[in-house]
Order: sequence, then C-alpha cells, then structure tokens
Amino acid sequence: MERLQKVLAHAGVASRRKCEEYIEAGRVQVNEETVTTLGAKVDPLLDVITVDGKPIKAQTLVYYTMNKPKGVITSVSDPEGRQTISDYTKDIKERVYPVGRLDYESEGLLLLTNDGELANLLTHPKHHVPKTYLATVKGVPHGSLIEKLQNGIMLDDGMTAPAEVEYHDVNPEKNESVIAITIYEGRNRQVRRMFDAIHYPVNRLKRVQFGSLLLSGLPRGKTQKLTAAQVKELRSSVLESQNIQNKPE
Repeated sequence: MERLQKVLAHAGVASRRKCEEYIEAGRVQVNEETVTTLGAKVDPLLDVITVDGKPIKAQTLVYYTMNKPKGVITSVSDPEGRQTISDYTKDIKERVYPVGRLDYESEGLLLLTNDGELANLLTHPKHHVPKTYLATVKGVPHGSLIEKLQNGIMLDDGMTAPAEVEYHDVNPEKNESVIAITIYEGRNRQVRRMFDAIHYPVNRLKRVQFGSLLLSGLPRGKTQKLTAAQVKELRSSVLESQNIQNKPE
C-alpha cells in the first residue's frame, strides 16, 4: 500500500504537491469513490485510480538533461507563441516536464522528466538542492561585495540564504568578469536579483550544475538521456543535501 499522492506522482500525473491539490479539490477517485484525504493508502496494482474520470496509467519513468538556449521558455507551451522546450524535445516519446525553471534570458542545464516524485524532491525548499550558475557582469565586483552575496543579501522578498561565490574568470579587455555562484534556494530570478542588489547587473547567466548533474559536453539546444547510475546519484545528492542542512551545529 502506498500514499495516493505518491502513486499519482509516480504515474506522471504531476508533482506530488500538485497531486495533493488535485486530491483536496475532489478530482481523484479510487474505485469510483472520490478521495479528498491526503495520505490515503492505495494499492496501485489492484485499485482503479482516476483523475477527472480518466484512469491513470503506469508509465516508464525517463530522465533527460537539456542545455536550454537563451530565448526559450521553460515550459511545454506558451500563449504568446514563443519558443518553448517542447520545440527541442520532439524526439522524446514520453511527455516530460522541466524541473525548476530558467528565465527567458538565461541558458544552461535543465532536467526533464515525467517522474513527479523526483521533481518534488528536487524543488522542495526543505531539501536545499545546490544549483550553480556562471554570471557574466560588467566590471569586477570587489571582495566585500562578493562577501555580501556569500553571507546573504536582502531582497524585496527577504534575506537570501548563504551562497558559495567565487571569481570564475576576469577579462580586463572587455572589462567584465564571470562569477560562479551556488545557491540552495529557488526564488524567482534570484541570481539576477542578487547581483542587481550589489549594482552589478547580469549580462549573461548560465546554469552549469543542478544537484549532481553537470552541463559539461552537452551542446546548446540538445538533450541527453540519463543513465540509471546518474538517476541514482541524483536521488542520493538530494538526500545528502538534506542531511547536511539538518546536521546539528
């Protein structure tokens, strides 16, 4: 027996949190009876489970990394007709969704999957999954500003958590620098807003690592299927991040 929201997430219906919303809204039926209680136990092999009257189907879980180009929406559709990641995933037969987001102007590493349970693990704030970016800015922020980013900086939605920040590259001829920054939160446009706060706006932003996943070697606009070992390592990295954060002082 398993929790209903977990079964729904594993079937690729949505993330676990979204599945919980479906249950509370009365959209889920088990053996023709509506279930609105979170944590209700079901047997996915014996029980008939439907969402909005449609039976869920067991599906093969798949995992891909993608190098998202700049100017692409991190979504499967866009009402304004802009390019989305769906334009780059037509060769993937399963319906996959992006885990986390990169804004329209940003590029780099995305995880695409139909595994709602893993998506929830990676994006839930309590798990503190690290995400590393390369931020290109005009000029070279001096050391005290780097320390501000490291220690936490006040934004309009509160103080950021400590981050790992270091110089990655400096180009005196172009008067610009590339700063590597690792954050453990997922606020909207957080890295850009952090650099805006120290008055060094980001000209280019690329995500190069998400948990244990690395961007290296993947061409822009391309996808690559993860191996079973990579998926296992990714799950382990989430648990490791949680253990580190929960470790007593």
